[in-house]
Amino acid sequence: MSFNLAVMLRESRLATPDTACLIYQGRSITYRELDDLSSRFARGLRAKGLGRDDVLAICLPNVPEFVVAYFGALKAGVTLMPLSPLLKATEIAYHLADSGARTLIAFDVFAAEALGAAAAVSGTTVYVVTLAEDGPVPQGTLAFALLLPEGPPDRAELIRGDIEPTSGDDTAVLLYTSGTTGRPKGAELTHFQLYLNCTTSGDLFDVLPGDVSLGALPLFHVYGLSSVLNVSVRYGGTVSLVLRFEAQSVLDQMVRDRVSVIVGVPTMYVALLAADRTGRDLSRLRVGSSGGASMPGEVIREFEKAFGIVILEGYGLSESASTATFNRSADDRRVLSVGKPIWGVELRVADPDDVPLPPGAEHVGEILLRGHNIITRYRNAPDATAEAFRNGWFHTGDLGYLDEDGFLFVVDRKKDLVIRGGYNVYPREVEEVLYTHPAIAEAAVVGRPDERLGEEVVAVVALRSGEAADPDEIIAFCRERMAAYKYPRVVRILDELPKGPSGKIMKKELRCV
Repeated sequence: MSFNLAVMLRESRLATPDTACLIYQGRSITYRELDDLSSRFARGLRAKGLGRDDVLAICLPNVPEFVVAYFGALKAGVTLMPLSPLLKATEIAYHLADSGARTLIAFDVFAAEALGAAAAVSGTTVYVVTLAEDGPVPQGTLAFALLLPEGPPDRAELIRGDIEPTSGDDTAVLLYTSGTTGRPKGAELTHFQLYLNCTTSGDLFDVLPGDVSLGALPLFHVYGLSSVLNVSVRYGGTVSLVLRFEAQSVLDQMVRDRVSVIVGVPTMYVALLAADRTGRDLSRLRVGSSGGASMPGEVIREFEKAFGIVILEGYGLSESASTATFNRSADDRRVLSVGKPIWGVELRVADPDDVPLPPGAEHVGEILLRGHNIITRYRNAPDATAEAFRNGWFHTGDLGYLDEDGFLFVVDRKKDLVIRGGYNVYPREVEEVLYTHPAIAEAAVVGRPDERLGEEVVAVVALRSGEAADPDEIIAFCRERMAAYKYPRVVRILDELPKGPSGKIMKKELRCV
C-alpha cells in the first residue's frame, strides 16, 4: 500500500490553506505556502539526483527551512536525517559515513563544522541556510535556495499531489540516538509509524485546529519533530518556532503569537517558572505536556499554580517515534507518573530474565515495549538490534514500576542507578527531595566510585536567583527526609547544570565535575 507522511501537510492545506502553519519571528507561513515550498524542494532534490534509498542530512535549528526540507524530503521519497547544529565536524562525519548521506544542509553560523565533515567524507555537498535572508554563503558551500527551483506547481499537480508512491513501511526519518552508552545508533522510523504516533498522540492530547503550539523543542529531536511539528500539522494547528530558548523572550513570544499549548522538557518549565511574567497576558495558554526526562513533582505543582494550567507527562524514545505512554487528562492522571500506554502499544516491567513483575513501587524493573510505533532495527547495527529486541520486546534501558491501575512510574536509566553499599539508590528519588529545597532551582544526582561502598551518592545543584545555600546545609536537609543509605554525602553547587540540545540535564558531564 502506498503512503507518505507528507499527506498530512497536503490535507491540512486543502482544508485551511490560509491558516498559519508556522510563525517565525513574527512572520506567518501558511499551509498553502509551506506545501508549495516543500513541493519545490522535492523537485530540487530530484533534480540533484536524490530519490528513494537516499539520505538527506540537515543540521539546522528551528527555522522554517528545516520544515521545508523535512516535508520536501518526504515528498521526494528521500530519508531525512536530522542532526543537532551543535555537532562538531568529527561527529557529523560519523553520521554521514554511517548513514550514507552525501548531501548536507547546515546553518551558516555552524558552516565551518559542516565543511570539516564534508572534507572527511568524500562526495559530500554542503548547502547553507543563512540567518540573514539571501545572505552570502561561506566559500565551499551552496545556497539553500538552489534546492528551490522557481515556478509553482500547476493546478493538476496541486490536485494530484507531488508525493512519490512510497510505502508506509519505507524509512521516513533516520534518528541517531544520543550515544550515551556508545556510538550513536540510527533508529529507522517509517512513514506509517510517525503518522500513527502523532495521530494517536494528538487525539489523546485533544489538539484543536486553532491551537498554537510553542515550538521550543528542537525539531532535530524526536520529541520536537513528532510531538510538536507532526501533531500540529496533522490537526491543522500552528507552531510558533523558537530559534533559541531564552525564558524571558519566549514568554514575550508566547504573548505575541497567542500560544495555547506548551510541549517541553522539565528544564524549560523550570526556566519559565523563574522568569518575570509581570504584565504578560498568557490567558490563552490551556495545557502543557512534559517529556524527555522525569519532571519533579514540586516543579509540576508550582508551575500549574503559577500558570493556571495542567501539565500532562508522557514517556517515549527515538525508538518509539516519540510517545509511548501518556497521562490522558487532569481527571485521569497520576502526578509523577508518565501515564498509561497509548493506543496500540504494549508495555511490561520485567526482571533481568524478562519475567514480568507485579505492580508496586517495590517491583522496579526494566521497561519493555512493543507496538506500531517501535522501530524494527538500527541501521547498519545488527548486534545492537539483536541486543535491544529480545524475546519479542524492545528493551528501553529505563527502569520503572507500574501501580495497581496500570500507571507507569519511571525511576531512572539502568546506567544511572547508584549502588551504595549494596543498596539501590534511584537518583530521581533523591532529586525529588532536592527540588523541595527552597533555594534549589535545578538538581541532578549521580554516582561516584568509592573504594569502601562501591559508589557514593553525589548531588549537583544550581540555586535560584538571589538564594543562598551551602553543601552542608543541603546534605542535612536531605538526611532529615530520606533513609541513611540514600541521602547525598557530597553536594556540588554550579551556576547552571549542563544541558544537551533537547534541554535534558547531561549527567554524563556531571560525573566529571
